[in-house]
Amino acid sequence: MIVFHDPAEVPDGFGPSVVAIGKFDGVHSGHRAVIDRARVDAATTDARVVAVTFDRNPLALLRPDLCPDDLIGVHQKVQLLAETGVDAVLVLRFDRELADLSPRDFVERVLVTALGACTVLVGGDFRFGRGGAGDPEMLRTLGREFGFDVDVVDDVRAVGAGRRVSSTWIREVLAEGDVESAAKLLGRPASVWGEVVHGLKRGRELGFPTANLSPDSEGFIPADGVYAGWLIDEGSANGLRSGVRYPAAISIGVNPHFDDVERRQVEAYVLDESDLDLYGHRVEVQFVRRIRGMAAFEGLEALVAQMNDDVGRVRAALS
Repeated sequence: MIVFHDPAEVPDGFGPSVVAIGKFDGVHSGHRAVIDRARVDAATTDARVVAVTFDRNPLALLRPDLCPDDLIGVHQKVQLLAETGVDAVLVLRFDRELADLSPRDFVERVLVTALGACTVLVGGDFRFGRGGAGDPEMLRTLGREFGFDVDVVDDVRAVGAGRRVSSTWIREVLAEGDVESAAKLLGRPASVWGEVVHGLKRGRELGFPTANLSPDSEGFIPADGVYAGWLIDEGSANGLRSGVRYPAAISIGVNPHFDDVERRQVEAYVLDESDLDLYGHRVEVQFVRRIRGMAAFEGLEALVAQMNDDVGRVRAALS
């Protein structure tokens, strides 16, 4: 898959393209419905399938007071979009210059000149151009002028809940620690991604060495507690990739037993591994099931007993 970060990077004659546009925060089931439709539309032509997205939520610039936390970071987004089978991703930098483009200028610069769009797919709530003046109907009007079709893809709805799949809904269930419901909405396990850094090494002293993720890791962190999940080693900073997946007991929180951790931490204890060296490695931590909430314990003996119980429950959850 090709990744572009500016329309100017797209080579001349790149099109024709079938283009799916959106924030794609989470690349959840609803987003993939748009991309799947794009792939179908391109199946009988020589067109490439291109996902156009942004390096941040536009609200981060336009209304930071209303901007929610991202479900995924840019690295995760590009990786997940690659897994959908698109031919290319254009990650637009959402800065003041882009925000101030008129709908017509956005279409002409990005969709027509750079990508040679023959079909453009969006969701029903898609807005574009200065002040969000553009909507799907305006996009259709511009499409007739510039020679591309517009396909508005219906929402994916959960029948039982009577609610459309959305990033907002997924954030809600993750904030409750319900990673199993989040996985159903995402179509994959919820996860965070980042570099393994040195911690206080208390886990190692207690017999449960953990991989601590950097505070600037990407991804929406679920509610505090202990989770069953997987740690996937994406490799070290020197570019080596292992792709090994390890079963893990994952702790999220500020460690109330010791009461000296100021920021929420994500720590993963890889089951049955006592000398695994992951420092400096990029890893993905996937959440499968919440085992319990976070709690303080009276004495190290009670804490170690609980950790042993947690590991047993994690092992059962992953079997």
